[in-house]
Amino acid sequence: MVRTASEFRLASAVPAWAWRFYREHLGVVVGLSLLPSIQRLVVVGWGDVVPSGVKAASEIGVVVVRVLLLVLVVRWAFDGASTAWGHAGRFLREHPLSLLFQLGFLGLALVVFDVVAEDLVGAAIPESARAAYLAALLFVKNPTVIAFTFVWLVGLMLQMLSCDRVRGHGDTSRGLRG
Repeated sequence: MVRTASEFRLASAVPAWAWRFYREHLGVVVGLSLLPSIQRLVVVGWGDVVPSGVKAASEIGVVVVRVLLLVLVVRWAFDGASTAWGHAGRFLREHPLSLLFQLGFLGLALVVFDVVAEDLVGAAIPESARAAYLAALLFVKNPTVIAFTFVWLVGLMLQMLSCDRVRGHGDTSRGLRG
């Protein structure tokens, strides 16, 4: 039971770190996420009047912006952190339960923000308003849920690759400090 609690604290350190990181870099994260937000709002909300070439070009723009966001998050998160690929194996051997908790947290987020918000609520909305609801939902999710998930996953990688030993109190390496 003590090990389970320790692994839960270790797993919880990542979303806590991600929340601090997200708040500290809010302007850049939200700013870069506005292009995908606007793109989804327009393409999903008014897709029937948007030319196919514009849709395709805007999708490429979304990918470029998301890659840029990911590169910035990785650069800022790993700045000054001591990491090595070999430590990922150590982390996987020593903390498999922590990773299962992480999968559980991410799975819960998927259920709430995709299955419930998109599928269940979306299905309950009249067909005539469904596209507008989905467009608005995706507009909100891009700078919040999607961007936060990027930060969270980078934090998980930082925790796994850290050269510092993971402490028993759920603290992680100095790199996962936020």
